[in-house]
Amino acid sequence: MTNTTAAENKTLCINQIKEYLPHRYPLLLVDRVVDYELGKTITAIKNVTANEEFFNGHFPHKPVMPGVLMVEAMAQTAAILSFMTMGVKPDENSVVYFVGIDNVRFKRPVEPGDQLRMDVEILRTSRGIWKYKATASVDGKTAVEAELMCTIRANETAAAPAVPAPAAGQ
Repeated sequence: MTNTTAAENKTLCINQIKEYLPHRYPLLLVDRVVDYELGKTITAIKNVTANEEFFNGHFPHKPVMPGVLMVEAMAQTAAILSFMTMGVKPDENSVVYFVGIDNVRFKRPVEPGDQLRMDVEILRTSRGIWKYKATASVDGKTAVEAELMCTIRANETAAAPAVPAPAAGQ
Protein backbone atom coordinates (compact mmCIF):
# COMPACT_ATOMS: atom_id res chain seq x y z
CA MET A 1 0.00 0.00 0.00
CA THR A 2 1.44 3.37 -0.97
CA ASN A 3 1.31 6.36 1.29
CA THR A 4 -0.36 9.29 -0.52
CA THR A 5 0.23 12.79 0.81
CA ALA A 6 -2.28 15.62 0.58
CA ALA A 7 -0.07 17.29 -2.05
CA GLU A 8 -0.31 14.22 -4.30
CA ASN A 9 -4.06 13.73 -3.82
CA LYS A 10 -5.70 16.01 -6.36
CA THR A 11 -9.28 14.85 -5.90
CA LEU A 12 -12.25 16.21 -3.97
CA CYS A 13 -15.22 14.19 -2.73
CA ILE A 14 -18.74 15.60 -2.55
CA ASN A 15 -18.31 16.84 1.03
CA GLN A 16 -15.17 18.77 0.07
CA ILE A 17 -16.93 20.17 -3.02
CA LYS A 18 -19.72 21.51 -0.77
CA GLU A 19 -17.07 23.53 1.08
CA TYR A 20 -16.34 25.44 -2.16
CA LEU A 21 -19.85 25.72 -3.62
CA PRO A 22 -23.00 27.14 -2.01
CA HIS A 23 -25.18 25.04 -4.34
CA ARG A 24 -27.21 22.13 -2.97
CA TYR A 25 -29.59 19.59 -4.46
CA PRO A 26 -31.07 19.85 -7.03
CA LEU A 27 -28.61 22.47 -8.36
CA LEU A 28 -25.30 21.04 -7.16
CA LEU A 29 -23.98 19.67 -10.46
CA VAL A 30 -20.48 18.47 -9.53
CA ASP A 31 -20.12 15.05 -7.90
CA ARG A 32 -16.35 14.63 -7.79
CA VAL A 33 -13.18 16.48 -8.70
CA VAL A 34 -10.76 13.97 -10.22
CA ASP A 35 -7.77 16.24 -10.85
CA TYR A 36 -6.65 19.86 -10.64
CA GLU A 37 -3.65 22.13 -10.90
CA LEU A 38 -4.14 25.32 -8.93
CA GLY A 39 -4.22 28.41 -11.11
CA LYS A 40 -4.47 26.31 -14.27
CA THR A 41 -6.93 23.44 -14.75
CA ILE A 42 -9.52 21.23 -13.11
CA THR A 43 -11.38 18.08 -14.13
CA ALA A 44 -14.64 17.09 -12.45
CA ILE A 45 -17.51 14.71 -13.08
CA LYS A 46 -21.28 14.78 -12.84
CA ASN A 47 -23.01 11.41 -12.79
CA VAL A 48 -26.23 11.96 -14.70
CA THR A 49 -28.95 9.73 -13.24
CA ALA A 50 -32.49 8.96 -14.39
CA ASN A 51 -33.95 10.43 -11.19
CA GLU A 52 -32.68 13.99 -11.84
CA GLU A 53 -35.54 16.48 -11.32
CA PHE A 54 -35.14 18.07 -14.76
CA PHE A 55 -35.76 14.80 -16.64
CA ASN A 56 -39.43 14.89 -15.52
CA GLY A 57 -40.07 17.67 -18.01
CA HIS A 58 -37.05 17.67 -20.35
CA PHE A 59 -38.29 15.56 -22.09
CA PRO A 60 -40.61 12.80 -20.80
CA HIS A 61 -40.43 10.92 -24.13
CA LYS A 62 -36.64 11.43 -24.57
CA PRO A 63 -34.77 12.52 -21.40
CA VAL A 64 -31.98 14.97 -22.24
CA MET A 65 -29.95 17.08 -19.80
CA PRO A 66 -30.71 20.76 -20.49
CA GLY A 67 -27.83 22.61 -22.13
CA VAL A 68 -27.99 25.43 -19.60
CA LEU A 69 -27.38 22.89 -16.82
CA MET A 70 -24.34 21.51 -18.64
CA VAL A 71 -22.98 25.07 -18.85
CA GLU A 72 -23.83 25.55 -15.16
CA ALA A 73 -21.94 22.34 -14.27
CA MET A 74 -18.86 23.70 -16.07
CA ALA A 75 -19.24 27.04 -14.26
CA GLN A 76 -19.48 25.30 -10.88
CA THR A 77 -16.32 23.38 -11.74
CA ALA A 78 -14.62 26.68 -12.63
CA ALA A 79 -15.77 28.24 -9.33
CA ILE A 80 -14.20 25.40 -7.35
CA LEU A 81 -10.87 25.99 -9.14
CA SER A 82 -11.07 29.75 -8.57
CA PHE A 83 -11.74 29.46 -4.82
CA MET A 84 -9.02 26.83 -4.42
CA THR A 85 -6.56 28.96 -6.43
CA MET A 86 -7.32 31.98 -4.20
CA GLY A 87 -6.91 29.79 -1.12
CA VAL A 88 -10.33 30.71 0.27
CA LYS A 89 -13.64 29.04 0.87
CA PRO A 90 -16.82 30.99 0.17
CA ASP A 91 -19.09 32.07 2.99
CA GLU A 92 -22.68 33.28 3.05
CA ASN A 93 -21.45 36.64 1.69
CA SER A 94 -19.80 35.15 -1.43
CA VAL A 95 -21.67 35.01 -4.70
CA VAL A 96 -20.28 33.93 -8.08
CA TYR A 97 -21.92 35.63 -11.05
CA PHE A 98 -21.69 34.96 -14.76
CA VAL A 99 -20.23 37.94 -16.61
CA GLY A 100 -20.35 36.33 -20.03
CA ILE A 101 -20.72 33.08 -21.91
CA ASP A 102 -19.13 33.04 -25.36
CA ASN A 103 -18.74 30.57 -28.21
CA VAL A 104 -21.08 27.96 -26.73
CA ARG A 105 -21.45 24.91 -28.91
CA PHE A 106 -23.59 21.89 -28.10
CA LYS A 107 -22.26 18.79 -29.82
CA ARG A 108 -24.20 15.82 -28.41
CA PRO A 109 -27.09 15.17 -26.01
CA VAL A 110 -26.42 14.01 -22.46
CA GLU A 111 -28.79 11.32 -21.22
CA PRO A 112 -29.48 9.37 -18.02
CA GLY A 113 -26.61 7.01 -17.27
CA ASP A 114 -23.97 9.27 -18.81
CA GLN A 115 -21.00 10.55 -16.86
CA LEU A 116 -20.36 14.17 -17.79
CA ARG A 117 -16.67 15.06 -17.53
CA MET A 118 -15.92 18.78 -17.18
CA ASP A 119 -12.46 20.05 -18.14
CA VAL A 120 -11.89 23.70 -17.28
CA GLU A 121 -8.82 25.84 -17.91
CA ILE A 122 -8.22 29.33 -16.55
CA LEU A 123 -7.38 31.55 -19.52
CA ARG A 124 -6.81 34.73 -17.49
CA THR A 125 -7.89 36.82 -14.55
CA SER A 126 -8.13 40.60 -14.65
CA ARG A 127 -9.78 43.06 -12.28
CA GLY A 128 -11.81 40.39 -10.55
CA ILE A 129 -13.01 38.76 -13.78
CA TRP A 130 -12.04 35.14 -14.39
CA LYS A 131 -12.10 33.77 -17.94
CA TYR A 132 -12.13 30.03 -18.61
CA LYS A 133 -12.16 27.60 -21.49
CA ALA A 134 -14.56 24.80 -20.58
CA THR A 135 -15.47 21.52 -22.22
CA ALA A 136 -17.88 18.84 -21.04
CA SER A 137 -17.70 15.40 -22.59
CA VAL A 138 -19.17 11.91 -22.33
CA ASP A 139 -16.98 8.90 -23.14
CA GLY A 140 -14.39 11.19 -24.75
CA LYS A 141 -16.93 12.85 -27.05
CA THR A 142 -17.54 16.57 -26.57
CA ALA A 143 -21.06 17.41 -25.42
CA VAL A 144 -20.60 21.16 -24.96
CA GLU A 145 -17.81 23.69 -25.06
CA ALA A 146 -17.75 27.36 -24.10
CA GLU A 147 -15.72 30.27 -22.85
CA LEU A 148 -17.04 31.37 -19.46
CA MET A 149 -16.45 34.63 -17.64
CA CYS A 150 -17.32 34.95 -13.96
CA THR A 151 -16.74 37.25 -11.04
CA ILE A 152 -16.88 36.70 -7.30
CA ARG A 153 -18.66 39.38 -5.32
CA ALA A 154 -19.92 39.98 -1.83
CA ASN A 155 -23.63 39.30 -1.40
CA GLU A 156 -24.77 42.88 -0.82
CA THR A 157 -28.05 41.93 0.82
CA ALA A 158 -26.33 39.63 3.31
CA ALA A 159 -23.51 42.12 3.93
CA ALA A 160 -25.72 45.21 4.29
CA PRO A 161 -26.45 46.29 7.84
CA ALA A 162 -30.06 46.04 8.91
CA VAL A 163 -31.94 49.32 8.57
CA PRO A 164 -34.52 49.87 11.27
CA ALA A 165 -38.07 50.31 10.02
CA PRO A 166 -39.53 53.78 10.53
CA ALA A 167 -41.78 54.14 13.53
CA ALA A 168 -45.52 54.16 12.90
CA GLY A 169 -46.78 57.53 11.75
CA GLN A 170 -43.45 58.73 10.32
